[in-house]
Amino acid sequence: MREIVTLQIGGAGNAIGDAFWHVISHEHGVDYNSGRFAGTSPLQLERMNVFFNATVSKRFYVRSIVIDTEASTIQRLHNSSQLYRPENFVAGTESAGNNFARGYHTDGAEILQQVLDNTRREVEAVDSLQGFQLLHSIGGGTGSGLTSLIMESLVEQYPDNLLCNYVTIPSPNMSQVVVEPYNALLSTPALVNNSHLTFCLDNEALFQICNRNLKIKMSGYEHINHIVALTMSGITTCLRFPGQLNAGLRKIYVNMVPFPRLHFLIPGFAPLVTCTQQQFSKGTVSELVQQIFSSNNLLCAIDLRQGKLLTAAGIFRGRMSPREVDQMMTGVRNKNLNNFVDWIPNNIKTAICDIPPRGLKMSATFIGNTTAIQTLFQRLLDGSSVMLRRKAHLHWYTGEGMEEQEFIDAQQELQAIIDDYRSSAEMDGDGGGGGGGGNENGSARPSGAAAGGPKCPHCGE
Repeated sequence: MREIVTLQIGGAGNAIGDAFWHVISHEHGVDYNSGRFAGTSPLQLERMNVFFNATVSKRFYVRSIVIDTEASTIQRLHNSSQLYRPENFVAGTESAGNNFARGYHTDGAEILQQVLDNTRREVEAVDSLQGFQLLHSIGGGTGSGLTSLIMESLVEQYPDNLLCNYVTIPSPNMSQVVVEPYNALLSTPALVNNSHLTFCLDNEALFQICNRNLKIKMSGYEHINHIVALTMSGITTCLRFPGQLNAGLRKIYVNMVPFPRLHFLIPGFAPLVTCTQQQFSKGTVSELVQQIFSSNNLLCAIDLRQGKLLTAAGIFRGRMSPREVDQMMTGVRNKNLNNFVDWIPNNIKTAICDIPPRGLKMSATFIGNTTAIQTLFQRLLDGSSVMLRRKAHLHWYTGEGMEEQEFIDAQQELQAIIDDYRSSAEMDGDGGGGGGGGNENGSARPSGAAAGGPKCPHCGE
């Protein structure tokens, strides 16, 4: 089996990671609190070891390293569930203080070796490592600095394995930290050069989904973390349940990334509606396809109409006709040819699994590699340039061992990735190379599969 090791780093990474384990533990019939299997179908066990390890006492624990420079933030996870292995908690003595330099050079560097030792122990215990899944934000000090340090070490020690990042990117309208633009800027070189798949998440888009689509009054991050977890569950469905042929991280990588540097992907999920609205939905494949290509259902504040899709994928869950899915996805491309690059002719991929999420008859997860993401990178570049021009707050970074030239180099790297995406949109039919298409049909629906998460404010379920 092709196993994955997860590293959840910093406050945001651990919150998203915990929501993800809530969702997939219940999909696989594992009790979140005790780690005991309580499912009713052998299909829930068949690919359990992609994300879980089993003990001799028939308990399961997640193959995850829980990391933070501040111990208090991960203590809650230690007390909340027996899904986590106690030895896999790695904490420092002091917070990185929203400073990339402290996460990379000082506080983070102190716990790096412990992180790598725990990771190596998990890697050596698996049969066939598929890759690493990193969950983090690039707005804080730990999620940006320490993650960059860890990625460099993982690439060096495990060059043949894929690194998949789920990254929360700062938004100016939801900013809570003044130096977020600096942290995000300094994280860019590591993401560009070391990550193979980077799924971009945006708190602004997630809060808009809760307010606009789900009509939820937000008081915290519980609901948006659950939305992210549902999307991650959809992306990893092909890895976790039987029926798909040769499904894995590398297959997503090969189909979605036309050039190594252009690996920044936008995820989306459908349906994202209230329980009341769900009663009036058609529940058809056509409706799902329409929703996943809508910017309102994307987990990043990007307008797909402002760029061209290099590649796109739809991962469908529930009982549906593969032929209908194929026709609908191809129909979207044929009706919107101007929104797709013409130098990758078969740039839409579909996958189908018969097992739907809890409470839904069918769902769809979208993955898009679009040139419109350059607007997000431009936003990060502009935000950091304004501060760097006046050298505002720069002393907090230089005082921890950084040099001003590192900021300039990071800006050049960010500008280069913007130019790469811009030139991809402007290529004619003679340029580029590309992704592949294909259908994968999964079968089998385990009974008794439920998903954890916050309760709906409308129906209480």
